[in-house]
Amino acid sequence: MKRMLSFGLVAALALSLVACGSPASESGSEAGTTDSTAGTADTADVEETESDLAYVKDKGSLVIGYTVYAPMNYTDEDGNFTGFDTELATAVCEKLGVEPEFVEINWDTKIVELDAKSIDCIWNGMTLTDDIMANTACTEPYAKNAQVVVMKKDAAYTSTADLAGAVVTAEAGSAGETTVQEDENLSQADYVSKTVQTDCLMEVEAGTADAAVLDLTLANAMIGDGTDYADLEIKDELNVEEYGVAFRKGSDIAAAVNDAFAALREDGTMQALADKYNLELAD
Repeated sequence: MKRMLSFGLVAALALSLVACGSPASESGSEAGTTDSTAGTADTADVEETESDLAYVKDKGSLVIGYTVYAPMNYTDEDGNFTGFDTELATAVCEKLGVEPEFVEINWDTKIVELDAKSIDCIWNGMTLTDDIMANTACTEPYAKNAQVVVMKKDAAYTSTADLAGAVVTAEAGSAGETTVQEDENLSQADYVSKTVQTDCLMEVEAGTADAAVLDLTLANAMIGDGTDYADLEIKDELNVEEYGVAFRKGSDIAAAVNDAFAALREDGTMQALADKYNLELAD
């Protein structure tokens, strides 16, 4: 979003840069780029002197960045916004004494949104990748996942070698996209990125893509008999992953959420939610 700065504000910013002796604005513009070191140093310095938890408690809300992703965050048939992460985040916020505020984001720019304080965390079935852990403060893993290959039931498939040269789709900025890029055979496919994982299923259903690489949790919830994608099935499970929640680099909220997780495990809340949404908790 573009903003017009008045002459006075520009002057004030210039003076602040001279006083600080460092180009702080540059680190903000670099946050969330493919360079895993970009945009983290200044944020970490800020968090050493300012409590992110105090900031959230002072405003009384935790702004949670998500994308539509069943069974983690979605709207059910009755029009209720729900899901495993939705309910878990709500329970954690109660422990923290703040209100949850869910904001739909572009997954590909999630770290940019986080560093800009448009959101306070990324909580949406997020795989704990090396890049995420390097650029954010993450909680301990709370659920297990895997990347899977989804195709039409009648499609011939023996291994990812069958998809070299085929059309394969995944969500931009997701673990599925990373899997496509790093797999020897999938990297030779005609790759198409989509904004959300559900769009990937639509591509396969329509025949405009041969396969989608996405989360096992979503695939279990959205494809097969009794769903809108009854003719799709999981053909392959490529790797096992873990989900976590990401906060700003250096944030002290991650530790507080870990404490809440421990309490919710002990009282059975997390296991009850896992059973409700057919998920497996992390060890």
